[in-house]
Amino acid sequence: MPKTTRSGAARQSELPSTLQRSDELAQRTFAHAYDAAIEQYDGDEERAHLVAFAALKHSHEKVGDSWRPKVEYGPSDQHAEEGYGSDAPTAGGVDANASKAHLYDVATELGIAGRSRMRKEELVVAIAQENDRRSREALR
Repeated sequence: MPKTTRSGAARQSELPSTLQRSDELAQRTFAHAYDAAIEQYDGDEERAHLVAFAALKHSHEKVGDSWRPKVEYGPSDQHAEEGYGSDAPTAGGVDANASKAHLYDVATELGIAGRSRMRKEELVVAIAQENDRRSREALR
C-alpha cells in the first residue's frame, strides 16, 4: 500500500507511530522514500522500510517518541554512512554524528540521569534506550 496520497501527503494510517507524532516533513520524507523504494525493489516491503528510515535519518533525529529535524543534513551513524548491507551497529535514530554538546542537550531534555559523566558513546546509547522506552509507552 502506498504511503502517500495522490497529492503527495503522507497517509497517516500507513505511517509508523513515531512518525505519526512527528512533523509533516518527517512524514513526507519517509513516505516518499518508501514509495520510491517499493517500486525500485519490486514490492520488497522490508527493504523499502529500511530505505525510508535511512532517508529519514539523514534529515531527522529521533528524540523521545518522535522525529525532529537535524541541525545538519547527513548520515546519523556509521551504519547509515556505510549503507545497505552494513554490519555496523545502528544508533536507532539518534544522531550519533552530532557533537557531544548536542547529545548532552538531548539527554537533558529527556531527563537522562548521570549524563554529565557520560562519554559521547554512552550518551548515544542512553538516548537510544530512552527513545525506545518512550516509544513503547506511547503505544500503550
